[in-house]
Amino acid sequence: MMDSSPHKLYHVHDFDSRQSLEHYFSDKSDIVFGEDFLKFVIENLRQVFTVGHINGDILIDLSSGSVVHHLYSACEFFKNILVLKINNRCIMELKRWVDDRTGAFYWGHTSALLQEKEENSDQCQDQEAKLRSALQHVVKYDLEKENMTDPLVLPPADCVISVWLLDIISKDQDDYIRYLRKFSRLLKPGGHIIIIGVLGSTYFTVGKDKFHVFTYDESFVRKVLVGEGFFIDYCKVNERTAVSDLIDHKAVIFIAAHKEK
Repeated sequence: MMDSSPHKLYHVHDFDSRQSLEHYFSDKSDIVFGEDFLKFVIENLRQVFTVGHINGDILIDLSSGSVVHHLYSACEFFKNILVLKINNRCIMELKRWVDDRTGAFYWGHTSALLQEKEENSDQCQDQEAKLRSALQHVVKYDLEKENMTDPLVLPPADCVISVWLLDIISKDQDDYIRYLRKFSRLLKPGGHIIIIGVLGSTYFTVGKDKFHVFTYDESFVRKVLVGEGFFIDYCKVNERTAVSDLIDHKAVIFIAAHKEK
């Protein structure tokens, strides 16, 4: 069936991961979504990890583009972080940072945001080195395969994090539920899932291209998680703090849940 959306699809069309980072996550003074997409994410992840007792051996990250700032806190609570990426361009951009190569995207401003929240900022001075060390396993996956990383079989995870990915790969409610179900199969019994997304959005822009975003609200994602057997532990919604033609979201949502053992 032909897709009727006028916007491109993240997982189908060419996606410039570096330009996406420059638009939404850089340290430039004119970045309008630092509060929404950087601070909000970092602060809430620190909150759920430090007081929510979410930890373990394995964390699997399924997130959009080549973002890493959401994993600073995670590397303190998990022995191994496995990063799954949908296309080669995102993998190359991420590995450029992991290997500390010339021209890699600068993430120092985001580790500084975490330091601001720590009582002992000295503990965070080597945060980037810790994260680089943790991000040695980057795996390409295929959404449509039963085992998305076939032929590789991943060990069951204690936690799965998905940042903005479900929003941009799902054409409709059925897609969202189907992909969430696939992500949840990566968890061990009693495992946790953390979803970060945008509410009320229809598109986001990278360069000259507009990409599709599935439109939903807080009640929808809550209902879906409960329907898939999750118990919601934490939920925070932050109304958008800035207006820009880059993206038309109304709010950002952070939700953490677990499955019964």
